[in-house]
Amino acid sequence: MIDVKKLRENPELFREAIQNKNEKADIEAILELDARRRELLQDGNGLKHRRNVVSEEIGQKKKAGEDVSDQIAAMQKVAAEIKEIDVELAEVEEELDTLLLTVPNVPHESAPVGPDESANVEVRTWGEAPEFDFEPLNHTELGDKLGLFDLERGAQISGSGFPLYTGPGAKLERALLSFMIDFHVENHGYTEVMPPLLATRDSMQNTGQLPKLEEDMYHISSDDLFLIPTAEVPVTNIHKGEILKQDRLPTKYVAFTPCFRREAGSYGRDTRGFLRLHQFNKVEMVQLVKPEESYQVLESLTNNAEAILQALELPYRVLSLATGDLSFAAAKCYDLEIWAPGENRWLEVSSCSNFEDFQARRGNIRYRNESTGQTEFVHTLNGSGVATARLLVALLETHQTDEGTVKLPEVLQPYLGTTILK
Repeated sequence: MIDVKKLRENPELFREAIQNKNEKADIEAILELDARRRELLQDGNGLKHRRNVVSEEIGQKKKAGEDVSDQIAAMQKVAAEIKEIDVELAEVEEELDTLLLTVPNVPHESAPVGPDESANVEVRTWGEAPEFDFEPLNHTELGDKLGLFDLERGAQISGSGFPLYTGPGAKLERALLSFMIDFHVENHGYTEVMPPLLATRDSMQNTGQLPKLEEDMYHISSDDLFLIPTAEVPVTNIHKGEILKQDRLPTKYVAFTPCFRREAGSYGRDTRGFLRLHQFNKVEMVQLVKPEESYQVLESLTNNAEAILQALELPYRVLSLATGDLSFAAAKCYDLEIWAPGENRWLEVSSCSNFEDFQARRGNIRYRNESTGQTEFVHTLNGSGVATARLLVALLETHQTDEGTVKLPEVLQPYLGTTILK
């Protein structure tokens, strides 16, 4: 959630952010409600102060035996006015909070300004796309040939977009997840957690999925719980409502979870194989940091995700997302895309984002500054480290041989007990 004081002081900044992010929010209505809220608070506090002063006078006059009936009657009217103000204040604050939830985070000044993904900027690349002296297969052809998954039977169970991994495919998926978790814990200093897969409406709202993306979520209406779209949701909320000691920062968590997304509005796009799923597995990195360190941490967090792709010997590129391609909650984001030769295109496998204090304000996650003694909101960051569905696509297609087998990167061999899938 944005800081209403900052909006009041610089509304043009937020109007520009809304425009650059292709969002909709009524800044004028928010400013009017904010002004009315402050007016009601001032009036209510003035009446309460008057009531306290007069109540003390009434007590003194009673002790002196004086008649206080007129003052008591006047205070009864004041009490009624206070009640009316409190009722209106609660209504105004509820409406104001609802409208504030529609205001996106302000993009960082370094984020490229542009309407959509066409304005994304390539920051760097790593590795070289493989060249084959044979006609490469795509991941579904390789999967069928090697018995890695059964998409038809997965669809019979749950509908399209819910894959069924089989035999060596299930083992490969498990190996990828174990490798990535181990790598982040041992090399990057993350603490592994295994969070719940269902989240409350409050938790979803804290990280910015709600209210904007509710139609894209799987919702259990009887309990008002949501299947998580990413581990970002439960892991970021681990410390909601808490004040952390400064020496706890940075707090670094890594988690594997299945992720569930309805992908509303995307039907007909990238539906073949593993390119777009309703259920997929992902390793997620989350950090809570001091505000002055968050952009340095964004770079290191992105490097952590890149290290996975390098270890798996997969060519990739890093993109700085344009404002129109940024998520509602992010201030800046890098996407990592890997080259899939069978698809002949780049596939996104990781987004690494700095949310600054946007999520922390919603979740009331703070730390106590040792220098000032004051509490401040932390900055939150997260990044996929990484998602396995499209990773599997590129891994199979990049490391395939002319025999229809797949050479395994050295880092995966101990987890699978073999050097090749055949």
